[in-house]
Order: sequence, then structure tokens, then C-alpha cells
Amino acid sequence: MCIFLIILPGPDTAMATRNTLSIGKSGGFKTVFGTCCALFIHTFAAVIGLSAIIVKSALLFSIFKYVGAVYLVYIGFKTLWSLRKNDAVEGQDTNIESKYGQKSCFRQGFLTNLLNPKVAIFFLTFLPQFVNPESNTFFPFLIMGITYTVLTALWFFLYIYLINQISAFMKKPSTQKVVQGITGFALLGFGLKLALEKSHS
Repeated sequence: MCIFLIILPGPDTAMATRNTLSIGKSGGFKTVFGTCCALFIHTFAAVIGLSAIIVKSALLFSIFKYVGAVYLVYIGFKTLWSLRKNDAVEGQDTNIESKYGQKSCFRQGFLTNLLNPKVAIFFLTFLPQFVNPESNTFFPFLIMGITYTVLTALWFFLYIYLINQISAFMKKPSTQKVVQGITGFALLGFGLKLALEKSHS
């Protein structure tokens, strides 16, 4: 079930796609590493009960929700704006931009996942179904969270590898414009959807 949930396209997938196509395989891997670090934080937060407080508190949920939504919308606009900028500087050398762009890949993957309250909701609604409440839940919850994170990493490594294998086609200017456009609008859509997400009681 976790595998099916992981492969469903979401903000993390859109971010990994964007950075793999614009920077390369290393950019995609750094993005995934940031995502996995955020998942570890979600795991420990759920174990100690912090995620439960966030989900139960309308104020805290709203803070996470709107900060995450604003961040996704910002990245979406930034992706769409890069299309216009690429048209203006097409033919120029972009190695310097790619070199320094890699520095933000980890941060983008980390913040995209960390600021998504739906991930906290997942950890508190799905995983507890497989924990015996009458016994110590710390280690079972921790093991399941780590397992989910490892599965996420494996899937995204395969996903990035496949994208990189067809990079010759994916990195054609016409193809990249289409993919970046779709990714930009997808991030905007995820951001707006997150902003409209209701707090779970």
C-alpha cells in the first residue's frame, strides 16, 4: 500500500522532475535526499506526538498549510518564469546557473515535504492501523516510518534514473519547455489545493 501511495504523483514528484530536468541527475538526487530527511522528521514528530498536535490544532495546521501552499506556488511561478527567461537567454551558456542551482535542490525537496501537513496526516491516519495500541508503539512506528522513507528513496532513485536515461529526448528545448510548463502548473495546483485543505478533526 505504501508503494502505491509513494508512486502517486504529488509535489515531491513534481519537484524531483523539475530539478532533474533543469540541473541533471545530481540535482534530482539532492532533491530526494531533502525529501527523505523531511520524512525522517515527520516520522520522529509522529512518534513523539508532535504531528498529532499539529493536526488537532486548527491554528498550527493552518500555519503549516499556508506556508507550504505559498512555497509551492512560489516554486511553481519560478518554474514558469524560467521558461520566459530561457527564451530570452537561449543559446547562452547555463553551466554557472546549473552549478549554483544544485545548492537549492536539497532545500526545495526538504521544504516541499516538510511544509506539507498532508504528510503528517498520513503518518497519523495510515500507519497507526498496523500498530498494536496495547503494546509499546514507539519502535513499530519508528520502523514503519523508516521503511516508508527507504521505499520513497528507492522509488525516486529509479524514477530519476529513468528520466536521466531518456534525457536526450527530455532535454530537447521543445520537450523541456512542455515538461517545465506542466510541472509549473502542477506545483501551482498543488499549492492551491493545499491552501484549500481543511483541518482534520
